[in-house]
Amino acid sequence: MRILAIDYGRKKIGIATATTMLAEVYGVIRSESVEEAIKKLRNVVEKESINKIVVGVSEGKMAEETKAFAKRLKKELKLPVTLQDETLSTKLAQSLSINAGIKRKKRKILEDAYSAAIILQDYLNSNII
Repeated sequence: MRILAIDYGRKKIGIATATTMLAEVYGVIRSESVEEAIKKLRNVVEKESINKIVVGVSEGKMAEETKAFAKRLKKELKLPVTLQDETLSTKLAQSLSINAGIKRKKRKILEDAYSAAIILQDYLNSNII
């Protein structure tokens, strides 16, 4: 099974993938609209033969927007979509990338993708059978 994880943002969406029990950073998608984001995600889903999507959900107002995005993804991409708590994933991603010695410029470019990888790894770890 190939899983795609999403760290949703209005302008940037971090994505990560997994085919085993280890999440891998994939990249960041930039978009000006939900329609454009879904189109770009559809391309990734097709290119990587994705079977399932995990969307990180934070707290507060952004959580509702993210849930609506996840619902739309499920409808338009016709794939199972699971919500995963992403509380503090960005802070953890920043901390881990600093400790790994990743330069600030690269960290800034990929921090959403690192967050997506943490969201996906949390999902994988909590669903070990």
